[in-house]
Amino acid sequence: MNQKEISEIRRRFRPDKSSIDRVYGCYVGSNREIISYIDSGFGLMTQEEQEMYLNLLKKSLSGTLGRNLIDIVFETAQVADSEEHRLLQALRESCLEDREARETLYRSIIEALDMGDSNYLILLASDTYDVPYRGKDDAELEDASEYVYRYFVCSICPVKDPGLQLRFDRDENAFHAASTGNVVAPPEVGFLFPTFDDRRANIYNALLYSRTPAQLHQELIDVLFRVEPPMSAPEQRTVFDTALTDALQQECSYDVVQAVHDQIRSRIEEHKESGEPERLDLTIEQVGGILTASGVHADKVEAFKSECEKQYGQRAVLDPNNIVESKKFEVCTPEIRVTASAENSYLIETRVIDGKKYLLIPAENDVTVNGINVNIPG
Repeated sequence: MNQKEISEIRRRFRPDKSSIDRVYGCYVGSNREIISYIDSGFGLMTQEEQEMYLNLLKKSLSGTLGRNLIDIVFETAQVADSEEHRLLQALRESCLEDREARETLYRSIIEALDMGDSNYLILLASDTYDVPYRGKDDAELEDASEYVYRYFVCSICPVKDPGLQLRFDRDENAFHAASTGNVVAPPEVGFLFPTFDDRRANIYNALLYSRTPAQLHQELIDVLFRVEPPMSAPEQRTVFDTALTDALQQECSYDVVQAVHDQIRSRIEEHKESGEPERLDLTIEQVGGILTASGVHADKVEAFKSECEKQYGQRAVLDPNNIVESKKFEVCTPEIRVTASAENSYLIETRVIDGKKYLLIPAENDVTVNGINVNIPG
């Protein structure tokens, strides 16, 4: 799925837009026991309650592709005949009405998921979307549906313990201590099945959501999808940095790293300005080309490419946003840290003066020290 397709589905999560008329789920204690079940029709809820449920489900489609939202790709053999895919299809095709399938999903999640000492809520909702026809001018014709997309969303939300706070009692015209009750927090993890690719259902893919990019909940991937877990965004960054350092060795200079950073950041900015909905990908060959243009010797470039293929996989494509920091440029020594906005990274220079290595930063105007304007003697 691209960002445009995700946004199209996210817009469904409103009482007047979706065909969601029921939510299912269960409330799970920290001891892995089910405290209670949810099987509630929207018709018996207030609009405020409906919106609260829909907002929790919608959160499982939020964040950045490649960081919070991860493509889960099934093998052809899994789609043809596997226990995990049959379960997802049973839930989807029954619009979650298959009670046995729901119970199997709950138990699979509960047995695998590590939520520490937190109680949590598993929420499920199914939607049937009459996909509007989109003309050549990209305008949607609401009354001209050409395809029906049936899908379901699962959100797993921590439940916070009650807190004691002062609350105002209008009858007594005074403040008294009162518990706020258990509160459902935004989802920690969740998924959508199947994905909405090219505005069609793609049963070969699911979309995993993780609130924290560094924690993809591999234990959940193993039990629900049984696929090789994808590399998290921080892991991708670490692998890239290590490959660059180890392969280039002495040629991993400040100027080379700055050039790589600037080139990749420029591509990110150009892609953003283009409005292209598809995620920007960067091949290992393209990064190798940036290194060559920066003056790195061919043997070092080949060593870098070889290490990347070994770690990421052959013919792998990288997400530029996961391998460089696109918003800031940071230089650190054991004693000091210098941070600049990415577009101003060119202002930081290296220089050798009297045999010592220095970082140079222009300080012409508006220099402050702990918020105090200071002058630098000329």
